[in-house]
Amino acid sequence: MTKELFRHDGYLTTCDARIISADEEGLRLDRTVFYPLGGGQPGDTGSLVLANGEVIKIIDTRKGSQSAQIVHIPEPGVTSELIGRHVTATIDWDRRYRLMRVHTSLHLLSVIITAGVTGGSIRDGSGRLDFDLPDSNLDKEHINSELNRLITEDHLVSTEWITEQELHQQPELVKTMSVQPPIGHGRVRLLRIGNIDLQPCGGTHVARTLEIGRVSVKKIEKKGKHNRRVNIALES
Repeated sequence: MTKELFRHDGYLTTCDARIISADEEGLRLDRTVFYPLGGGQPGDTGSLVLANGEVIKIIDTRKGSQSAQIVHIPEPGVTSELIGRHVTATIDWDRRYRLMRVHTSLHLLSVIITAGVTGGSIRDGSGRLDFDLPDSNLDKEHINSELNRLITEDHLVSTEWITEQELHQQPELVKTMSVQPPIGHGRVRLLRIGNIDLQPCGGTHVARTLEIGRVSVKKIEKKGKHNRRVNIALES
């Protein structure tokens, strides 16, 4: 299995690795800093550089269709002759950092709006959460003000682990209604933001909320009888 270095340090941008398999889906490495699509967060892009200087551009990262192994998707033309080769794997850091900032800001959004989360999406510089609020009129300006207040309070962002049994005993930690945290490995990764939020999450995040920078609530939409969609974007 691929060693997932990003799980323990979201600020790692590069690592040395070896290509352990290659097929029509893509390339698998023995270790990686590339985050695969999941939890609403897009997969990383970047490059793999061979010892001879040849560059393989990675246009997406996902979990394989037949296993949970991470697949690095290259531009067309990459062959199985690469198996066993050593590479330097490097992510597009500027894009990843924007995704980290957006992801953390959505966690803060779920602190302000205390309702079940029915969906979400993280994009490069923007994102959204859907909430189960059939009879609520959300105040856009209030949410905008509160979100930026929490950001400027500069809360520490950290991760910790609990057992699956401990998670079962604390169902209130799970805010998402339609998607449950990945289980089956014995442990569940939690994201803690100061003393204001704690919930399961496998994504990458900034180390302090002040790193997010100022954000704007762009619009609030009614999506069906129960869903209210809140769209946000980084201002810079």
